Order: sequence, then structure tokens, then C-alpha cells
Amino acid sequence: MKTILITGCSSGFGLEIARFFLERDWKVIATMRTPKEGILPASPNLRVIPLDVTDEDSIIKAVELAGPIDVLVNNAGIGMASPVETSSLETMRDVFETNTFGTIAMTQAFLPQFRERKSGVIVNVTSSVTLKTLPLVSLYTASKAAVNAFTECLALELQQFGVRACLVLPGRAPETPFAANGRDRMKGLDHEAYAELTKNLFASFSETGPITRSADVAEAVWRTVNDPSCPIKLPAGEDAVAWANNSKT
Repeated sequence: MKTILITGCSSGFGLEIARFFLERDWKVIATMRTPKEGILPASPNLRVIPLDVTDEDSIIKAVELAGPIDVLVNNAGIGMASPVETSSLETMRDVFETNTFGTIAMTQAFLPQFRERKSGVIVNVTSSVTLKTLPLVSLYTASKAAVNAFTECLALELQQFGVRACLVLPGRAPETPFAANGRDRMKGLDHEAYAELTKNLFASFSETGPITRSADVAEAVWRTVNDPSCPIKLPAGEDAVAWANNSKT
């Protein structure tokens, strides 16, 4: 029985990925900053452990508690929407610490065991906003685009060890609490110089159209993990697939 460790499992994509793999008889290590009881079905194959991907000591302890794993899914992330002009350096650093450096730190922490065993899969969950330019999310997009570049280069380093590094790119997921969790980092949207731009952008989001569901992301991660022929960048969700196809034209 294989083991998968997933970051950011308290809600949204991470929670659904953990549930999806549990249902398919994997051993699942679900990590979250503050472990919550009862959000995942009770199972002898489930372990829930605390993890803050921005804290080096927390990462070291999580690696020790986890032991050998077959798959690492770097899903933990935070959102941000703000004009660059009104964005604080503190908020920018918080976003990059979690989305970018947290992913890199977790990857570094588990690479030795993958390399020594000459097997393993690293799946980094980023975003389809890296496929299409949008206003007001430039800093969030930059934090995720950096992970895309990191992963594609990393994959070349790890080929010699039989280890794969892959990307899953979800689209907009209004059913998850992601936007609500990022509300504290949505500053300056009411600035008079950007008010009209903000209004138009949010109006476009309210229009009916394709979206991404948590199940789409879980299925994409499953495919990435189990299909070595899967492309290194896999969009997840109807809207993400459409954006990916348009980016090729």
C-alpha cells in the first residue's frame, strides 16, 4: 500500500485530495496548520499531523512523523488580490513564503528519501492564472508562476533518479473557502484609481460559466501520480482546461 502526504488539508482541494486517495486504499498523511478532527472519514489508513510550511522546525518534525512516503503533494497556499500600488511588502512576503518557499522547502525535505529509493512523485498544485494574464492578482500569480518554473527545472534534475515532479493547475473554484481565506490580503480594491477595474473583474467572475470543482483537482492529482505519461503541467477543471487550450493557440 502506497503513502501520500498532502499539505493544506483543512479545506478545499487538499481535503478533497485526501478523501479521494483514502477511498482508493492509499495511506494518507493529511497535514494542516491546526489539525481538525472529523473532517475526514475515520480510517486506519489516515494520519493527520500538524504542519506549517513556512516554519523550518515544523517541516523537520513532519518529515520525522511521516516516515517513508511515495508521493508528496504541495497543495498549501494562500490567496491575494490587490493592485500592486497598494500592496504591502509584508503581505507580498507572506504570500511568497507560503506559496513559493513553502513548496520549495517541503520538496527539499523529502527529496533525499526519494533520491535514495529511486522512486517518488512530487505534485505541486499551482493555478491556471499562470496561463492567462489578469489584473489585481499579479503578486499571487507571480508566486505560483515561480513554482511552475521551479517544478519544470526540478523535473529535469530528478529524471536520473526515477523521481517525477509535476504540476496541477486548478481554475477558479468558488465552492471552496479559498477566496474567503484570502480576504485579509485583498487590500486597495476600493482605491478610486482601481475601483472601476475591480468592479469589472468581479462582475466577470459572477457570470455563469465553467469553473473548477475540488473533485476535478483530486482527479488530476490522481492521474498525475498514477500515469507516468501524464504531461508535466495538467490543468484541472473545465475553465482551466479551456485556458490551457487557448494558451497554446
